[in-house]
Amino acid sequence: MAAPVEFVSQPKLTVQLCAWVLAGSALGTCSGLVPGLHANNFALLLAGIAPSVPGPPLFVGCAMLAAGVVHTFLNAVPAMALGVPDAEMAVTALPGHRLVLAGRGYEAIRLSAVGSVLAVLAAVPLAVPVTRAVTAVYPAVREHLSLVLVLITVALLASERTWRSRVGGTLSFALATALGALALDLSPAAPLESGGTLAPLFAGLFGAPVLLDAIRGSGLPRQTGDGIVMSRGVIGATAIAGTLAGAAVGYLPGITAAIAAVAVLAVVPDGASDRGYIVATSGVDTANTIFALFALVAIGQPRTGVMVAFDTVGAPLELPILLAAVVLAGVVGFVLVIVVGDAYLELIGRLTYWKISAAVLALLLVLAFLFAGPAGIAIFVAATAVGMVPIRLRARRVHLMGVLIGPLMLGL
Repeated sequence: MAAPVEFVSQPKLTVQLCAWVLAGSALGTCSGLVPGLHANNFALLLAGIAPSVPGPPLFVGCAMLAAGVVHTFLNAVPAMALGVPDAEMAVTALPGHRLVLAGRGYEAIRLSAVGSVLAVLAAVPLAVPVTRAVTAVYPAVREHLSLVLVLITVALLASERTWRSRVGGTLSFALATALGALALDLSPAAPLESGGTLAPLFAGLFGAPVLLDAIRGSGLPRQTGDGIVMSRGVIGATAIAGTLAGAAVGYLPGITAAIAAVAVLAVVPDGASDRGYIVATSGVDTANTIFALFALVAIGQPRTGVMVAFDTVGAPLELPILLAAVVLAGVVGFVLVIVVGDAYLELIGRLTYWKISAAVLALLLVLAFLFAGPAGIAIFVAATAVGMVPIRLRARRVHLMGVLIGPLMLGL
């Protein structure tokens, strides 16, 4: 426990730590702004180069954590401006994009920033008691995980307002489950060793359908006003509930940020609104990074790609220092998502939107090939077809998360 005192009494070490955190934040900014780049793919790329990075393992580990935290702030920007999320932002992509199309993009970005930063501030003091509570029930939940996932799936389908959307949701879930069962365990030869099928799967399921519709659209409208219309109480309750749900994501396999966010919305006032989606999902996504760190300490298992990368460098688990790095990265991410997000929206608004959509579709195809080779292209095309189903049947796209939880339910 002497490490924090050492850092306080030696300014040079503190400056070095801050420099590493800022370097990691820069990487997280770049990865978060790339449409369709899944956080796990980015983390595995980091894991590949981290052992060769000169520097103390603790500092390298802090940089990785910072990159992961800032990525969870910035990945909301392409999800809102272009409708192309990574897996963690899948639920918030369409609601956020709707706000942008309604001219409330600046507000959407601030809602995401507030949800993420409140999650950081809440997760740090809650991490120890929540970790103890979750580890106490973890064996029972793990033993009955399939039943838990079935209950979540039924609740999601029942939450649809019409029979048509329920049928659409059921069909979407079934098709996504089949796609996941076929594609998730594949290890195709690809140009990038740290690739995988998650990138083409989620780019096709959640990104490409929006882009295909956008090609026929008229572009982004002028964005007006950055004031948040949600009450502070509702924002706080939603963010804290998202933070607690982030603990489940950090500890339990198969529970994604998207699924946890929808569960949160069922118990939070005004949770069903687009604004509630953004705050909840951002809170879950960011809190997940912090709780995943505690999961590594408590049960010795890395639950996210960032923690897998962190584990590969052999960084010591100096929690006070690591948490300080996370908080600093959260502050940096909060500032960056507002500054960069506003500029991102302004740039997209000035360009011809159908050309942007076509260019991003081409980029997603390139990423699919880089991460999964020719098989990635086929997976991307198949996922795009499945991703169109809930849109055409007016069901929520969260049912497409069956690509992950469906195979787990079936024990595949």
